[in-house]
Amino acid sequence: MSRQQPVQIILAAEAEGDLQAIYNQRLAQRGAEGLDGAEALLDRLFDAIASLADFPLKGPIPPELLAIGIADWRQLSLPPYRIIYTVAADVVTIAIVADGRRDFASLLERRLLQKT
Repeated sequence: MSRQQPVQIILAAEAEGDLQAIYNQRLAQRGAEGLDGAEALLDRLFDAIASLADFPLKGPIPPELLAIGIADWRQLSLPPYRIIYTVAADVVTIAIVADGRRDFASLLERRLLQKT
């Protein structure tokens, strides 16, 4: 069985902002270093995102979107964080990286469904 070429990964500006906010929050809470520091958390999030290069369809469709018949988006979970992305041809676009404990339905509506 031949292996597909890795896909390109693009971070949308909003996702970059999400990662910066997550980093800043963790930095304020626990500092930069250590197993639960901001640097380690950012490394884990980037590792999860990088894994999509080889397996872009591995994440399930977010249940909030599936419930309303939208199947264009997928998610990865790195509890408590959720990474929302879409796959088009050979490109994965990361749209949201956020704490899954928040009102995710509202976040998805605001960031994905209201774009024109």
